[in-house]
Amino acid sequence: MTYLVTGASGMLARDLLALLGDEGTGLDRRALDVTDASAVRAAVAAHRPAFVVNCAAWTAVDDAETREPEALAVNGTAVRHLAAACAESDAALVHVSTDYVFPGDAVQPYSETSAPAPRTAYGRTKLAGERAVLDLLPERGYVVRTAWLYGAGGRNFVRTMLDLERTRPTVDVVADQIGQPTWTADLARQLLALTRSGAPGGVYHGTSSGTASWYELAREVFRLAGADPDRVHPVTSAAHPRPAPRPAYSVLGHARWARAGLSPLRDWREALAAYSVETNAAQAAGVTANGSRAVSLESRT
Repeated sequence: MTYLVTGASGMLARDLLALLGDEGTGLDRRALDVTDASAVRAAVAAHRPAFVVNCAAWTAVDDAETREPEALAVNGTAVRHLAAACAESDAALVHVSTDYVFPGDAVQPYSETSAPAPRTAYGRTKLAGERAVLDLLPERGYVVRTAWLYGAGGRNFVRTMLDLERTRPTVDVVADQIGQPTWTADLARQLLALTRSGAPGGVYHGTSSGTASWYELAREVFRLAGADPDRVHPVTSAAHPRPAPRPAYSVLGHARWARAGLSPLRDWREALAAYSVETNAAQAAGVTANGSRAVSLESRT
């Protein structure tokens, strides 16, 4: 089975391509402009993949508030181009989406069938992409919503906390936003398992089990780094206002994995500990498995 992965320079795509080996071809933005319908159609026709996995996205949440048409071109229109090309070539499409399609004001996990109601431009553009997949590929289209991603291949919250632990005596972190920290390596394995399961198309939620605030996540990062978690101080979202409102509660439910014969992703604490072990080993070797510089979760002096 062959795979074409767009957005190949991102954290998730790099982990997925590492798993795929010779089965996977990755195209970054320089190799494929997903906003160009003709280029997308030509790429899918040339590679003839069984699956296209779309990791290309506009992820600058705050910038989308003032540049929504540009974000929509990548997160919405480009996804329609991919879905149309897959429909023409009989390929299936796995599209990575986000918790931001929900308003973020729930008190219990959003299910795969919960009605989207985005509050941000970013969420609206990502919802447009979801609808394109489900409209054009009702049988062979998979929308996998995820959130709070971290991994070895790019900037993310965990990496930032490690940097701040090294450079600041204390760190203020928001404690009133609840979500699910998710390791890209875990999600990559889940995406691959989904494509090989024969599961029906539709919406799946690809986040770690369990819940945490950013404050709780930061404390766990410090603990795994051998640092004092009490150096992390809780603050409210009001202390760090942003152009785009952040979800107060964006926990996603995982009931639909049973239809694929798969278990949900493991608990976020277990995943973060595994990431710690992997990055520490990579640090000893000098680089991560996918070639980027490793950031260790080991104690620093």
